[in-house]
Amino acid sequence: MTTSAVRRGFLIAGIAVLAVVAVLLVVFGPRIAGDAAEQKDLAAFYVQPDDAANGPAGSIVRSEPLTGDPFDANGWRVMYRTTDVHGETVVATAIVVTPRGPAPNGGRTVLAWGHPTTGVADACAPSRGFDPFLDIEGMRVMLDRGYTVVATDYVGLGTDGPDSYLVGVTAGNSVLDSVRAAQAIDGAHAGDDLVLWGHSQGGQAVLFAAEQAAEYAPELTLEAVAAAAPAADLSALMKSHLDDISGATIGSYAFQAFSEVYADRGASLDLVLTSPAQQILPQMNELCLLTQMSELHDIATPVVGNFFSHDPSTVEPWATLLTENSAGGSSFDAPLFIAQGLKDELVIPADTADFADHERALGIDVTYHPVAGADHGTVAYLALPALNGWLDGLGL
Repeated sequence: MTTSAVRRGFLIAGIAVLAVVAVLLVVFGPRIAGDAAEQKDLAAFYVQPDDAANGPAGSIVRSEPLTGDPFDANGWRVMYRTTDVHGETVVATAIVVTPRGPAPNGGRTVLAWGHPTTGVADACAPSRGFDPFLDIEGMRVMLDRGYTVVATDYVGLGTDGPDSYLVGVTAGNSVLDSVRAAQAIDGAHAGDDLVLWGHSQGGQAVLFAAEQAAEYAPELTLEAVAAAAPAADLSALMKSHLDDISGATIGSYAFQAFSEVYADRGASLDLVLTSPAQQILPQMNELCLLTQMSELHDIATPVVGNFFSHDPSTVEPWATLLTENSAGGSSFDAPLFIAQGLKDELVIPADTADFADHERALGIDVTYHPVAGADHGTVAYLALPALNGWLDGLGL
């Protein structure tokens, strides 16, 4: 090859790189600039007004348009009212995003997303992140389908409220009420047709939303439910991790939350956690899973193997509480897609397969999709092609 040919090759490659960079700047530049601008007054949005709990479930406390929107879409941050497991009005926050352009008659199908575990401190709320859309797994796919997407933070994550980590009824209600909140936003074009999609903790949340939808939000039409590696059977989940770092990390979040939410039912930490485990809970609950994993592990590692004093699934009232907060307590009238990574070491594949069989036994139309190369962190993304095809097959 001649020197001139090599130079032409480098020139062509350079032009191609510049073209890609230009496209990225056009697509992502405004989003990044908008994200940066929104950080200035971010904290003020999450301060609840005195009358925050005064109003019906699903009504908006406050909302604001976002400027760091995904390409060809409009977004909002919203604070709204919902109902906790005790029937009390509480407040949650969420992100709403919808494609630009005219919506169909009756509004767009709403995709309600349930996010996986991020932590329980306010700073761990996805809507408070620099890019609040970043962790909505499959958002681009769903926007391209024409859906309006709403992603709740859950109660107690992001703004004041009782910690609701893995509290099924509260989580399910917050998902359903996020849809009502989206419907109240001018320009979101959110209709009554509903698709639920969640991962891990979010899988539990959307499964509870599906079970509660007919009674709690009968005006919504539940069309389909999808969950990736759902935290469906809490007893099985805890049994699998009694003596490892995952049990200490998830347990720090879950048992603190349950001890507060179910204090009136005698959910004492002394019944299931050792004294060293209880001593690390305040530190663990201040840290976010995705961004502070090493710090969490540094704190939890010394108590691995000495975190649980007893198997919680064998001690009351904990055994009953784990069962009550496990999905599958009732059926729902919508098809169900369950994806499971076969390399998942957190939500064990056999447990998810058993849960799929349990849902079939309730009369639910279940599509079980094992993903050979996926672990717990990748399964939601790797399942997207199959999920997209499944939705196509349903005509949604």
